[in-house]
Amino acid sequence: MRRKLKKVDLQFLALLLLAGPASIVSPILAPAHSAVPVASAPGEGVIKLRSDYGFDETIVRLKGDIAAKGIRFFDEIDHTKLGARANLTINRSTLLLFGNPPLGVQFLQSNPIAGLDWPVRMLVTQDDDGTVWVSWTDFSFVAGRYHLRDRDAQIKMATEVAASIASAARKQP
Repeated sequence: MRRKLKKVDLQFLALLLLAGPASIVSPILAPAHSAVPVASAPGEGVIKLRSDYGFDETIVRLKGDIAAKGIRFFDEIDHTKLGARANLTINRSTLLLFGNPPLGVQFLQSNPIAGLDWPVRMLVTQDDDGTVWVSWTDFSFVAGRYHLRDRDAQIKMATEVAASIASAARKQP
C-alpha cells in the first residue's frame, strides 16, 4: 500500500537531496574533538553577555543575585566535570537552573510543552582565552517557540529579571 507523500515529506526529501546524505551522517560519525567551541557555537534565540569576572566569581555573583531576588535556585550542573568523568575535555561550562514557579507555571498554563524551557537556565562558559560568558534563552524566542500569545506581561517580566540577574556578571559604573 502506497501512501501519499505529504508536503513536509517532499520538502525534507528535497533538502536531503540538495545537502547530500553525508550531511546527515557526518555529524554522527565526526570525532568529539571536532566540535565547535562552546563560546563560538551559534545558538538561535540565545542572548550572550561577556562577564567582567572570572568563571568562579561569575557563578557566585549570579547565584547571589538569584538569592537576593528571592528566586528559587534549583540546581547547578557542571558540564566540565561530567565530561571529565567520561574522559572528554571541554572548557569550563556550568548550567544554573532557577525560577519563580508562580511566574513560570503561567507559561505552562498556556502550553504545557513550554516546561521544556522552564525552569530558567543560565549557562556560564569560558573560552580558550579565559573570556567568561553568560548565556540564556531569549524569552521572546521561547514565547514564539511555544506560541505563547497570552502572556506578554509575563514574558516581559521574565526578560527583565533574566537580564538583571545576568548583569551581576558586569561591573557596575
